[in-house]
Amino acid sequence: MSALPVPPLRFTNTLSGSLQPFEPLDAARVRMYVCGPTVYDFAHIGNARPAVVFDVLFRLLRRCYGPNAVVYVRNITDVDDKIIARANETGEPIAAITERTTAAYHADIAALGCLSPTHEPRATAHIADMVAMIESLIAAGHAYAADGHVLFDVASDPSYGCLSRRSLDEMIAGARVEVAPYKRSPQDFVLWKPSDANQPGWDSPWGRGRPGWHIECSAMSARLLGASFDIHGGGQDLIFPHHENEIAQSTCAHGGAPFVRLWLHNGFLMTEGEKMSKSLGNFYTVHDLLAEFPGEAIRLVLLQTHYRQPLDFTKAAIERAKRTLDRFYLAMADAPEDSGGAGGDEDDLIVLDALADDLNTPLALTRLHEMLNELHRDRTPALGARNRRRLKAGGALLGLLQAEPEAWLKAAGAPAAAQAGSGGVNDAAIEAKLAARAAARKAKDFKAADAIRDELAAAGIVIEDKADGTRWRRA
Repeated sequence: MSALPVPPLRFTNTLSGSLQPFEPLDAARVRMYVCGPTVYDFAHIGNARPAVVFDVLFRLLRRCYGPNAVVYVRNITDVDDKIIARANETGEPIAAITERTTAAYHADIAALGCLSPTHEPRATAHIADMVAMIESLIAAGHAYAADGHVLFDVASDPSYGCLSRRSLDEMIAGARVEVAPYKRSPQDFVLWKPSDANQPGWDSPWGRGRPGWHIECSAMSARLLGASFDIHGGGQDLIFPHHENEIAQSTCAHGGAPFVRLWLHNGFLMTEGEKMSKSLGNFYTVHDLLAEFPGEAIRLVLLQTHYRQPLDFTKAAIERAKRTLDRFYLAMADAPEDSGGAGGDEDDLIVLDALADDLNTPLALTRLHEMLNELHRDRTPALGARNRRRLKAGGALLGLLQAEPEAWLKAAGAPAAAQAGSGGVNDAAIEAKLAARAAARKAKDFKAADAIRDELAAAGIVIEDKADGTRWRRA
């Protein structure tokens, strides 16, 4: 466990419906599983919210228990009916679709500042695990084969519904269950389904076929984390039926052993005040947003609302977040760097304390603003360096403020669209104009110097004359 100061952690457990202390099964191996993407298209901003939320939780757990003591698994679903449908629509091979969209997902999520998980299993690499789990469910009387399918017998599990706390009628209506002649009951769900010659499939005791979606996560989490582990996360939309079915499969396959101790779910995401929809024009992919905005600004928007609350995501909010980050980076650029190297163990404690209380990112951001105010109040070398160090340490827990201030202010990594918004002026051209302006000022040709300033201002370039020289940034 980490030797650094650590406050007690507590989180709202969807399973119990209450805020409770967190105690891992093994503090030397804290285990977390989060449902990852189905790779058939670019990730939309709704997919990005859980990726960012649980990245913060990963950072928090690493801080509290040590970076080598946390095992974070986020899966890739690369066999699914949506992927098959996309291949049929476009004619592109399934393998090409999944490889291309997986690479895009990795690039987009990295641009949002997310750390790589410890393991990222692909469903297609764990078919044998799924078949073995299905066989154990059949042997235990919890599943049955029928007409090339294998289905979970919901009636065999008296605890079914424990996560969503819905009645059986509500669960049937909510799942929009398929009524099929091979089912014993309408609520029974598919563990294995037959594949025709044009669909991906694997040999099994029940014929050539492919897994149902729910069994994938149960098998992969068991393989990498064991029958019982600490935390399972995902979006609120996954509570029923996906996570409900995971609990049923996993507990019944492992003789009733508890599956997950703590269930965390982030709230729904709206865009521009409406449910996200392509027809409304508010369907934002992360890929498209990154062409307009820095990933860190998008991440900040996702953290400004508590993870359990609904979030209305707007482009205007990203623009405000960008300006907020500008203020932080400007203050950090003006503060002296800490020449002493590593900072104190308590630099991030006020941010850590906020996150320890049910991952309260809005409060954590408030604490960063308090540090910013302190940095503005006292610019003496010692305190300025200390406060800059504290901002970076606290920001690290949120995945924020890790860029070099000068690089951020010059938008060295900004999207091409942002560069174009600055009149298409690149860094070299700006530096050349500033050199010309400096020469004009030295020659006391202030009219020419002012004209260069005005020209750059019109292109969205802000100039600040400092005692040690001239600094510029993109507005």
